[in-house]
Amino acid sequence: MAKADRSDQRLALRIVTLPRDTNHYGTIFGGVILGYIDQAGFVEARRHGAHRWVTASIDRVDFHAPVHLGDTVSFYTSTARAGTSSVTVRVEVEAERYLTGDRVAVTSAEVTLVAVNAAGKPIPFHSPPTVAG
Repeated sequence: MAKADRSDQRLALRIVTLPRDTNHYGTIFGGVILGYIDQAGFVEARRHGAHRWVTASIDRVDFHAPVHLGDTVSFYTSTARAGTSSVTVRVEVEAERYLTGDRVAVTSAEVTLVAVNAAGKPIPFHSPPTVAG
């Protein structure tokens, strides 16, 4: 596989798949990948400010290829859009095959996160950090 152009993306997470992550077909359960996509989205949103970031939506998730037990899975992120209180993050997921080392694009998604105050109300994310306290 040709190396993907990642010049506008950042590595947010990298994990190794384990037996607990498999479904009844022996591949990695899609819900496991979705959980990591959510975490990767948070990592990218956090770059916009030290706030309480909550997930508003995960849109257009496409599973292109299965992830196998033992694969090393990388989650690359970029900011697709930034609003007043929200950030939409593009997440591209790539698996490095355990046996061959081949890299395969496996999943893509967009995650929208909103910066909120202690009461859970949206706030402009360029405001002072809200994570303390």
